[in-house]
Amino acid sequence: MGEVRSILEVDDLCVAYGKVEALHHVGIRVGEGQIVTVIGPNGAGKTTMLSAIMGVLPHTKGEIRFLGDDVGDTEVEQMVARGITLVPESRALFGEMSVEDNLLLGAFMRRRMGFRDHESTMSDVFRIFPRLKERRSQYAGTLSGGERQMLAVGRALMAKPKLLMLDEPSLGLAPLIVKEIFRVIADLKSTGVSILLVEQNARAALKVADYGYVLETGEMALEGASSVLLDDPKVVESYLGLGGKQ
Repeated sequence: MGEVRSILEVDDLCVAYGKVEALHHVGIRVGEGQIVTVIGPNGAGKTTMLSAIMGVLPHTKGEIRFLGDDVGDTEVEQMVARGITLVPESRALFGEMSVEDNLLLGAFMRRRMGFRDHESTMSDVFRIFPRLKERRSQYAGTLSGGERQMLAVGRALMAKPKLLMLDEPSLGLAPLIVKEIFRVIADLKSTGVSILLVEQNARAALKVADYGYVLETGEMALEGASSVLLDDPKVVESYLGLGGKQ
């Protein structure tokens, strides 16, 4: 991966639900300004991995380092304050609040830390997602699936993260909207934010990512530059079959 400085390093990560180990000795690295994707089948442990990194789930073993600091036992709020945000698969929006108010909630931690840049950050989000600007006074619950995903990403960006973690951003969206979401993900890289992208849509994810990992039944099965994985016979057979073309 060249001489890119690591923003996130995960080594030997193990997570268990009771006696069942859901992640076995997982290691990943995200370089500064990179898009790194983790692909794999449903139930492989991708969401579990993101939850453990974020501090939502405890891990039984392993190290999580962010910008060189050990953050393995850090509370979720402090992870956000340090510069990591997670857009969960559920999107977790407040349906009876306006688009604008949902976005403002994303800046909550920065406001608590004394920053007062939420208006300029919101302008940046509206530039990335013009449709959110059109809908700014609408209730989030009235948005389409694609607009809700845009709002979830926009709200995460309000925290001005150094690392944006996305859990299945294409889930349940029509193909045209999926293309738009992935175009935005690719464009976000130019803003300097690093991205850890968890996806079942392997083709779309590998096309925007610099580097990829394949997670199967809680273990890393493969890793490599995305361009290499796109041509890997195992990846092609398992994840990029004719039915998976986007």
